[in-house]
Amino acid sequence: MQASDPQRSPATVTWVASVQMEPVIGEVAANITRSIELVEQAAAKGARLVVLPELANTGYMFESREEAYALAEAVPEGPSSQAWIAAAQRLGVYLVAGIAERSGGRLYNAALVAGPEGYLGTYRKLHLWGDENLYFEAGDLGLPVFDTELGRIGVAICYDGWFPEVYRLLAVRGADIVAVPTNWVPMPGQTRDGPVMAHALTMGGAHSNGLTVVCADRVGTERGQPFVGRSLIVGSQGWTAAGPASIDQEEVLLAPIDVRASRRARQLNDFNHVLRDRRRDIYDEQLGAAASLRQR
Repeated sequence: MQASDPQRSPATVTWVASVQMEPVIGEVAANITRSIELVEQAAAKGARLVVLPELANTGYMFESREEAYALAEAVPEGPSSQAWIAAAQRLGVYLVAGIAERSGGRLYNAALVAGPEGYLGTYRKLHLWGDENLYFEAGDLGLPVFDTELGRIGVAICYDGWFPEVYRLLAVRGADIVAVPTNWVPMPGQTRDGPVMAHALTMGGAHSNGLTVVCADRVGTERGQPFVGRSLIVGSQGWTAAGPASIDQEEVLLAPIDVRASRRARQLNDFNHVLRDRRRDIYDEQLGAAASLRQR
């Protein structure tokens, strides 16, 4: 369900979880089973929102578009979607899970959004990274925001976080929390134990927009490609709330958030508010976003 009631009041304190796991390329059934085990662990610890990595059901390093197409599924009708939706309903959680989506002849790097009431919607990655351009279409659903009892949830996937417009548009559209399924890879100049560029971008996006950001990365090396791990939960003032997770182990990170306090904290001092201070006389509030995006 997309945002429709701006007055809906969220729970005072909500526990959110980032699930760091190691999908195996092509092993869809096993990946789904493992992901649900980790979601169950998060729910048992009190999490109400759980985020899984990018392409959590298939793995990431496709060798061809044919392989990607064979592993992709319809959303929400496919078996991965149905298993995750059933888990969200059974556990009473909101779940954001990265999935390879097949829609007719098109493929999307997507995220399923489900909750206690079932399927809520789909986000399709807007900014494709590297060889993803060989397999997937760029997302065409804009930046939906889902109104839930926990607050308003937006989604971004991995490389989307390199674009400040994504966080800003989600904040302008009312998001409180951004779920980020991701498969971070080392950036040029990055060392194994040094800072992670994605952390800096996430913290900046959170602080500049008053958003809580829940990043769920994967670990392991797949077909020669290492992944960064170090999943992270960042609070709405830009400081780390949980993590970073390890470089190479599956983990569940949890953090408490107070959405109403986060909304109030956008007022930085007596004079400054991170959203109200925007110079809308100089630049468009929606940053030139398409009319169809504004209407969602």
